[in-house]
Amino acid sequence: MLTARFHPAIAELPAATWDALRASANPFVSHAFLHLLERTGCIRPDWGWQAHHLGLYEDDRLVAAAPLYLKGNSHGEFVFDWSWASAWERAGGDYYPKLLNAVPYSPVPGPRLLAGQDARAPHLRQALVEAMRAETERMGLSSAHANFLEDAELGAFGGDWLPRSDVQFHWHNHGYRGFDDFLATLKAKKRKNIRHERAQVRASGLDIRIRDGASLDKDTWRQIHALYAGTFDAKGNHAALTRAFFEALGDLDDAVQVACAMDGERIEAMALFLQSDTALYGRYWGARVEVPGLHFELCYYRGIEHAIARGLGRFEPGAQGEHKLARGFVPVRTHSRHYLAHPQFRRAVREALVHEAQAMDDYAAELATHAPYAGACR
Repeated sequence: MLTARFHPAIAELPAATWDALRASANPFVSHAFLHLLERTGCIRPDWGWQAHHLGLYEDDRLVAAAPLYLKGNSHGEFVFDWSWASAWERAGGDYYPKLLNAVPYSPVPGPRLLAGQDARAPHLRQALVEAMRAETERMGLSSAHANFLEDAELGAFGGDWLPRSDVQFHWHNHGYRGFDDFLATLKAKKRKNIRHERAQVRASGLDIRIRDGASLDKDTWRQIHALYAGTFDAKGNHAALTRAFFEALGDLDDAVQVACAMDGERIEAMALFLQSDTALYGRYWGARVEVPGLHFELCYYRGIEHAIARGLGRFEPGAQGEHKLARGFVPVRTHSRHYLAHPQFRRAVREALVHEAQAMDDYAAELATHAPYAGACR
């Protein structure tokens, strides 16, 4: 007998068991990362996030789990449903709160249905999905959503869950011995442009280095947070990750890396990464100086060098950005699933998604014709 329980804080769930249930060591669904978001004030109802984590128990033993939130808006999700919310509210309904199975502020594909890797995993994933649907009905919510799912999880969602997909740009390590080895696989024009961009950064005189997050002191983390917040402020966006969150990032040990552009002891620009044993993930960037090519150097080229040096299989630099295609990143499909409780609303959205899916297929096909590699798309 499986029993579903919902928890208002990740601290209520056992950390070691939670982490053991992950199908991969993706750092964004680690208990430590999710707890860090909660304990440093990044998850709060007035910002639209209320933890509602799901645990499946068998004789009081946690056997499956899912990071789950009650959402009062659609900020920080990166799978956009603003038009759905507007349509439902114009019809007199309350779209919010809704239920969200995701990692806050992180458009990173990875495990969302934590069920281990043994023969029971498919059954447990289906039980997690059913528990989310039942909780949506019990609470009278408009909808439930699962974002940036792994391919192995898609089969757990029945026909009532509407499929959506999008495109990100990822870099894959094909056993490169160094950055020049990677460059040699690109088309000549792409290779020339990258060398030019890197030369511009070298000419600036800035000292570029990647630093282990665990080695940075609180003052350095305050500088990094200021650069992150400044980027959001300049674009008129809300910087949701607090200074306390950044100051505690070093507690995640070697999961955190920072590419820094230094002028003496002063950090002039930075790019923040998280990593697992197989992948590097680019997250945030900030700069107080304008140097041609510096964004690409910190956010992409240093990440590629780091992935090669560490033997990581891929580098995911973040959502969106067709400009990444010219720098060795190739299109990859991402997936989400959506349950809309009202049958007629669900039917209307399903029809709209048919057209969206065709447009996304056409977009992906067009991107494939612009592959940056000299041979077949890598």
